[in-house]
Amino acid sequence: MPRRIESLFVDGSAGRLEALLEEPEEGEPREAALVCHPHPQHGGTMHNKVVYRIARGLRRSGAVVLRFNFRGVNQSAGSYGDGEGELDDARAALKYLRERYPDLPYTLAGFSFGSRVALRLGCEGSGALRLIAVGFPTRYHHTSNLEHCLRPRIFIQSTNDEFGPLEELRPFVESLPEPKKLIVVAAQDHFFVGGLDKLEEEIAGLGVGQA
Repeated sequence: MPRRIESLFVDGSAGRLEALLEEPEEGEPREAALVCHPHPQHGGTMHNKVVYRIARGLRRSGAVVLRFNFRGVNQSAGSYGDGEGELDDARAALKYLRERYPDLPYTLAGFSFGSRVALRLGCEGSGALRLIAVGFPTRYHHTSNLEHCLRPRIFIQSTNDEFGPLEELRPFVESLPEPKKLIVVAAQDHFFVGGLDKLEEEIAGLGVGQA
């Protein structure tokens, strides 16, 4: 039987959010995962190549994955919400995913701007098993919400990330409470050029619910 791929809309506070739900490559889903995309004002969408690889890696590990477009992106209603609106969008998408798969544990993941949204949502006490931050940007906005977060956090960073240099990210991750992990992927830039296959392998290799 072919895996389920479903285009849908999620009700958000600014209107409908365009989304894509994909079940695992093989077998029944053992976990649910929400993946957040990069900055809406810099061309970020749920079809970004890094977001796609994150989603595929999670599906390979047995997760059903929901990607969605933040407000104002493509067919999603509304306009950019300065980060707070996008956090609310992620809450709405997570609510839909949890209602659709109420018996599954779940992961929150994101790339770049989306990694910040996923971490903020997960550290609110949403009950996520783990939080996966890919290409975490160290050079804008505050990080205070992470200082007391005890959810398992996995940071996956390119060796040449211009928006989250390792010399800035390493001490930041070291300053955070456990449990946490930093995985470094050899790549040319923030978008993991030359390292997308390795990125996907690292995420697939995490397994279901493993930090």
